[in-house]
Amino acid sequence: MPKMKTHKGAKKRFIVSATGKVKHKHCGTGHLAWRKTTKQRRQLRGSAIVNTVEAKRVIEVLRPGK
Repeated sequence: MPKMKTHKGAKKRFIVSATGKVKHKHCGTGHLAWRKTTKQRRQLRGSAIVNTVEAKRVIEVLRPGK
């Protein structure tokens, strides 16, 4: 049976920290960001942590077979 492959789309969007938390970038900061207020853009900077239920699903996709 062939090896399970990592989901490349998820690999580009999520990072698993050393403690097992899953981080992602906020959406809405790239294309058409000029329409948003400065406050909105400032609050969307940096990364956010995915909730625990979704984090399990992301980790399954990033680390198949483990």
